[in-house]
Amino acid sequence: MNILDLLPGQRIIPLVVLDRAEDAIPLARALLAGGITVMEVAFRSEAAADGIDQLRDLPGLVVGAGTVTSAAQVDQAAKAGARFLVSPGTSEPVVARAAALGLPLLPGVATASEIIRAVDLEMNVVKLFPASVLGGQGAVKALSAAFPAVQFVPTGGIGPANASEYLALRGVAAVGGSWITPAGLVRSGKFAEITRLAGEAIRIASGAQP
Repeated sequence: MNILDLLPGQRIIPLVVLDRAEDAIPLARALLAGGITVMEVAFRSEAAADGIDQLRDLPGLVVGAGTVTSAAQVDQAAKAGARFLVSPGTSEPVVARAAALGLPLLPGVATASEIIRAVDLEMNVVKLFPASVLGGQGAVKALSAAFPAVQFVPTGGIGPANASEYLALRGVAAVGGSWITPAGLVRSGKFAEITRLAGEAIRIASGAQP
C-alpha cells in the first residue's frame, strides 16, 4: 500500500517525540480535535513503542513510527501497532522488512542519487529531509522537475510561516514537522494549544493547492 493511500487528504504529518507514554492519548486527542488524524511518533525515546501501542486502537487516528533506521526497529514498530513507517534515509533492509510486513514506508532522501535509489526500490513517495538545509522550495522545484513521477513530503525547517509555500508546489503531497507538537507544550500538558496549532495547520493546508 502507498502511504498516501493510508492518509487520504492529510497534507500535514505531525512528528511527535514522546518523553512519557502517558502523554500519547491526550496528545492524539488534541490533534484530532484540531482536525489532524495522523501522528508520527519518533523512535527517539524509550516511550515511543509504548506510546504507539496505546494509540493503536484510538478511533479516527492513524499512528505511525518515525525515525526508523533499522529492520529491528521495523519489527518493534509493527509489534507496537504502527500503521506506517517514516525513515530519515533509504535503507534496503528497512524497505525490505517493511514490505515483508505490509507496512507503508516513507523513506528519506537528500539527493538526486538517493531518489533514484528509492525509485529502484519501488518507492515513489519520499521524504525530503532536511528540506530547509537542502535548499528549501527551490530544491523541491528542481527535484520535482527531474522526477515528475515522484511525490515529495518535505520535512525539516517547515512551520506555519512557510508550510503553505511548500504545499503549493507541484509534486508535494504533504509536509511534516514538529511545530504543531512542540516538546515543551507536550511536557507541560498544554494540549489546548496543540489543538489550536493543529487547526491552524489544517487551515494552512486547505488554502494551499499545487
